[in-house]
Amino acid sequence: MSTTRRPRATWLGRFLRGNRPDHNPLRRPVDYAQSAILAVLIAGFCVGVPLLGRAAADSMYSASVREMQSQRVSDYRVRATLLDPSVSAATYPVSTVPEANARWVAPDGRTVTGVVSTPTDAPAGSTVLIWTDRSGQLVSPLQPGAVGAREGIAVLGAVTGLGGIESVAGWLALGALNRRRMAAWDADWITTEPRWTSRC
Repeated sequence: MSTTRRPRATWLGRFLRGNRPDHNPLRRPVDYAQSAILAVLIAGFCVGVPLLGRAAADSMYSASVREMQSQRVSDYRVRATLLDPSVSAATYPVSTVPEANARWVAPDGRTVTGVVSTPTDAPAGSTVLIWTDRSGQLVSPLQPGAVGAREGIAVLGAVTGLGGIESVAGWLALGALNRRRMAAWDADWITTEPRWTSRC
């Protein structure tokens, strides 16, 4: 005789069954409070992610625009003459950007030498454009193409932070509810235990 095997319950199914608001007479007020807190946390996360993500992206975009505007005042584009052919320093697992010794004139008139990034196989004597400060020291200004990546990192950080805060809040709330649940069980046992022992 064959029997039909019931589908195995998943952890998600058990979790939802244990937290859905129903009329189970065995549920206590603390159980309903736990379900309500869980619903609030989930709703808060779903609503907060787009709002917080948009705010983080806008804030990072504004900060990046201000940084680029500041760079237009403090950074200078100058031509550097290569003193050596460009060389790629091979490192594992990929090669670095080709570099070469170069000389350039700083915005304040001083002659400066240093190592600059170059196109591949650039010969000695060729020129490359570099960014420097007023004294001729190399700088790496923020490029417009990097703003999108910054926004993505800001959104990821904001969402991760929101998830962390909600996780801690949920953990603290669950701990408090479990203490109340245990206290209620102890109180019920104090009331029930004498009736059980009196029947023995």
